[in-house]
Amino acid sequence: MTTRKYKALVEQRTRETLDKWSGQQYVGEREIYRFLHNLKGTAGTVGLDRVERFASSTLLYFSDHSDKVWMEAEWREVLHPVLDLFSGEETSGSVPDPVLEISLSTGSKQQKYEILLVDDDVELVAFLRESLEQQSYYVNIAMSAERGLKLFYESRPDMILLDILLPDQSGIDVLHQIIGKAKKERIPIIIMSGEHSKDLQLYAYSLGVMDYMPKPVDIDLFLVLIKNRFELKKEWQKSIIIDELTGAYNRRYFNQTMKQLVSDFRRTERIFSLALLDLDYFKQINDTYGHLVGDEVLQAFSELVRSSIRVEDTFCRYGGEEFALFMPNTDAASALLVIERIQSQFAAMDFWAKQQQFRVTFSGGITEIRARRDDPEELIEDADQALYASKHAGRNQTTLYNEYLPAGKVEQVLKVIVVDDDALIRRIVVQQFREWEPANNLKMEVSSFENGAQFLQSEWYSPEDKFIILLDGIMPELDGLEVLKQLRSRYPEVNILVIMLTGRNNQQDIIHALQLGADDYIVKPFHLPEMLTRVERLAHRFLF
Repeated sequence: MTTRKYKALVEQRTRETLDKWSGQQYVGEREIYRFLHNLKGTAGTVGLDRVERFASSTLLYFSDHSDKVWMEAEWREVLHPVLDLFSGEETSGSVPDPVLEISLSTGSKQQKYEILLVDDDVELVAFLRESLEQQSYYVNIAMSAERGLKLFYESRPDMILLDILLPDQSGIDVLHQIIGKAKKERIPIIIMSGEHSKDLQLYAYSLGVMDYMPKPVDIDLFLVLIKNRFELKKEWQKSIIIDELTGAYNRRYFNQTMKQLVSDFRRTERIFSLALLDLDYFKQINDTYGHLVGDEVLQAFSELVRSSIRVEDTFCRYGGEEFALFMPNTDAASALLVIERIQSQFAAMDFWAKQQQFRVTFSGGITEIRARRDDPEELIEDADQALYASKHAGRNQTTLYNEYLPAGKVEQVLKVIVVDDDALIRRIVVQQFREWEPANNLKMEVSSFENGAQFLQSEWYSPEDKFIILLDGIMPELDGLEVLKQLRSRYPEVNILVIMLTGRNNQQDIIHALQLGADDYIVKPFHLPEMLTRVERLAHRFLF
């Protein structure tokens, strides 16, 4: 059923494109080339074999680098025969409107890995995303190189699927910018392209891509390849204990060390202290100077700590900009002296970016194992509570845990906003969110607005909060795309995720929304469990 749906969708898009061109004085050769290139990959992937062969052979007559224009009589003679080829394929029944329906798993299966898909062919993207999510992968979409690079640095995907031909720059250019970091973090990159030249494949492999998959994509081979590569990645992760970026030990080694030290304490009563260290305002560094500069700060911090501790101490990257330090045979008061010395040295370090000098500090929290508090989770909670106290007191300081400290971190609350001119939709969605109990125990506050102007004019935004906005694509006066455009230009994207709610007749709006910075889309009419599951997935990536 899925394949038939996408066959019909490809036919619908092809007819609409040719109809649109019929109303133009001429069509640029580059536009025709891109149309045939996308048709070749998508048609072959969904099983439209005759259409794929036509697109492949016709593509030879056009160039992506030509400025030539084709008059209607010229391009019609070459392209219109493709329409007759659809009638022989399995697209029986009425052709559906151009809609990207996403079938989501609403069961208990957890997303195993996150995949970043960088490709501007909207039908192919939708088909691959649906196929991958049926296998319990989460798929992040970028329809341009610029968006792909942004998502690469922000979401830290587990795998990248990258097309060579993109609207703003080539996939090879993207490779040059990400391959070093991807190698360090062991993120597999798979090229998917209709360009099959041996020289291009050799060059891509020489840069460090893991696989080069030609379009049209054989979906069965594709899914097996993805599974195979993730199994290999899992084996890598099992064998690795060092965080490649910072040189500190990783989270896996943190867990091993905690287990070993706790077991040793229960057997010998040999104490140890645990310090959690978190860089202050680190997101502002990334936002202001870029993620590469942020990486340099993390590396400098790690190098300083590792050069300041004993051989028997264990320094780990706990997650993001948060680190952990185990100090065996050390009580909390002695550990505090060590951390405060490192704190003073780090705060005096100068960093340079964009011809500006800046400094960075960190906050710390320390706890010491004791007989009535020797559970690993409790130790982490205590150190985390002490860390929160340092943050709350003004940062750039370290706090020792005691039972009289104020409660730990304020529970994160995600604000969900529904913007839709359909009163019934708003009422149903808001009610569902208020009754919902997500799997990750996430607390939510839900509000709604009946149109985009009312939403933008309200005092909805606060810089300390996180937002997921469900935004209707078509609304009176101010449509969803214009609202999205204003959101991305006026507010920091790091605090706001946008899910477009789209109707069945606005495929172009989906493309534009993704290009403007929408994080996801859901097609109306939608099933509420599907919507809730997608929001939960985004929220987990957003907050944790």
